[in-house]
Amino acid sequence: MKDEETGNRLGSYLRARRELVSPAQAGIPPGGNRRVPGLRREEVALLAGISPDYYLRLERGRDRNPSPQVLESLARVLQLDDIEQAYLLGLTATRPRTPRRKRPEHVPARVHELLAHLQIPAFVEGRAFDVLASNAMAVALSPRLRPGLNRLRSLLLDPEEQAFQQDWAKATADFVAALRTTIGDDTDDPRFVELVGELALSSQRFRTLWARHDVRGLDGGTTTVHHPAVGELRLHRDKLPIDDVILVVYYPDKNSDSDEKLRLLAALSHTDPAGTAHDSLADDPRRQTP
Repeated sequence: MKDEETGNRLGSYLRARRELVSPAQAGIPPGGNRRVPGLRREEVALLAGISPDYYLRLERGRDRNPSPQVLESLARVLQLDDIEQAYLLGLTATRPRTPRRKRPEHVPARVHELLAHLQIPAFVEGRAFDVLASNAMAVALSPRLRPGLNRLRSLLLDPEEQAFQQDWAKATADFVAALRTTIGDDTDDPRFVELVGELALSSQRFRTLWARHDVRGLDGGTTTVHHPAVGELRLHRDKLPIDDVILVVYYPDKNSDSDEKLRLLAALSHTDPAGTAHDSLADDPRRQTP
């Protein structure tokens, strides 16, 4: 988390994003001896309508209070979407920081009851993608959904999880970008610091993606996975906030091939379709092996 350690998060984000915009995307004619990826600083400044000196001060952290108008102009040049622009606007020093409660993440008792009654894979995750609780169908779908494990860590470091994902490259990009979005300005949270530090040391893929400064939400969607027992499954994903945690459910289209395979999976794993909830209160998400 080098940018967070230096305190120049705005400059680091601007630099990372301009390196991802090609001259052609910005409407700049090709040619010339370009020694940097993406746009030059002076090109960003010209397109945004600000002086090159002022833009240089922004990247180097010498001015941390640009106006919203300047940031919106930079967002246009850097071709940021709505989530990325909101993230950029939130990096200024003038944005009031909302204190976060540092209490441990807790799964309410009623959620354990809900997990036990759901007939589809369901689990509870924390802000850093720690699995806090899960039902038996979730574990049957993937053993990496046991309480005490971390979904991003498994995705990056566990070969079985890599084979499980149909599009591992997209999944890792989405998860890392969602982690950065979730962290926001809470860069001193011990769990985030620990997880990012561990993955930065253990995974080249993580280092590459983290350096891009991508941000996005990871909410609902559809994913395809390869289960070693029943084959390919196409599942929808929904994430439902409950108190301080997130309930995640996976489900197929009714009467689809994936629906039949999910029923077969329940039978093969000798799982009561209603499942049982697994608690993680005695588990530590850091006590994992790659």
